[in-house]
Amino acid sequence: MPEQAEVVVTEQGYRAPQVCTLVGITYRQLDYWARTDLMLPSLQVASGSGSQRLYSFTDVIQLKVIKRLLDAGMSLKKIRDAVDNLRVELESDRPLMDVTLLSDGSSIYAVRSADELEDVFRRGQGVFGIAVGPVQAELEGEIHELFPDGGQVVASHSTEAKAN
Repeated sequence: MPEQAEVVVTEQGYRAPQVCTLVGITYRQLDYWARTDLMLPSLQVASGSGSQRLYSFTDVIQLKVIKRLLDAGMSLKKIRDAVDNLRVELESDRPLMDVTLLSDGSSIYAVRSADELEDVFRRGQGVFGIAVGPVQAELEGEIHELFPDGGQVVASHSTEAKAN
């Protein structure tokens, strides 16, 4: 029987106040989105009074995309429905990282290829796009400005790996 070795994976994470600053939302919004499962932190969920949520960089990107959709006039209910549908359709815990989103202010379109993009424009509706890559690049710059000394919180979690 092979021995099992413990592997410690270290990933930088961001606490709620840092996330709020980076995304441009209030703590109340972030808390509500987490409590209602719109966007849960992937590194550490709150586990009672005094504990803190810890968000990954990918979580912050997805939160920023949600904020941009809100800024574009989408209702939180429509955003929630779109995220839930994408989670199921893409079988992904990070659905906003796997597509480019388009919106005309009343609908959200998930685009994965140039053909789908053409279909959206044939409907004759004006749309805007949020490409997640530029959001990621912008967020990296903002993090560097906000935390020039790398002031992120480091989270460690263990996984078991089989040694050969």
